[in-house]
Parts: sequence; structure tokens; C-alpha cells
Amino acid sequence: FFLFFCQAVFMGEQGTISVFFSEYNNIPKKLRIIDLFLLWSFFTGVIQFVYVCLVGTFPFNSFLSGFISCVGTFVLFASLRLQLNPGNSFRVSEERAFADFIFCNFVFHLAVFNFMG
Repeated sequence: FFLFFCQAVFMGEQGTISVFFSEYNNIPKKLRIIDLFLLWSFFTGVIQFVYVCLVGTFPFNSFLSGFISCVGTFVLFASLRLQLNPGNSFRVSEERAFADFIFCNFVFHLAVFNFMG
């Protein structure tokens, strides 16, 4: 059963993974770059959380600042991706979406740096 499941999901022209990658290659390059940064931000947060679980929480404000920075950056990039996606019915100009992103990022990281102490 497991081998059949793996063949159905991963292999063949109609496998789930191959269909995903063929459809994913059709989206614009800007969105794929944003997706890479979303993955990077997610895994940075995971690494910080695992580090705190293994080592300890001595500079707790520093951990919270770093972790909240990862989560907030992920959310801001996800909203930028939603605004730039041509498949969405909600559209704003790319310049407006990027300006909103930069402004929100600036304000957010001022709060993070203030919390860090």
C-alpha cells in the first residue's frame, strides 16, 4: 500500500508533486522569490524556537524580539504576496503594495528594536 501511495503521489505525469511543480512554474518570478523568503523566515523562526527549547531563555527579550520579528516579517511578506498575485480579484498597484510593505516593515521593526532594549 505504501509503495502504491508513493508512486501515486511522487511519480508519473499525474502525480500530486509533479502537478504541483508544473502549476507552480506558471506563477510570476516575483511571487516565487517572495515564497523563498517566506520559507526562509519560517525556518528562521523554527530554528530560534528550537534553540530556546534546547539552550534556555536567558535573554528572554532577545528571543521574543527575534521570534516576533520572524513572525511579523512572514505576515508582512504574505500580505505583499497576496497583493501582488495577479489571480486575486483585489488588486492595488505594485508600487502602492510595495510602499505599504516598506512602511509597515519600518514601523514594525522600530517596535521590535524598542522591545529588544
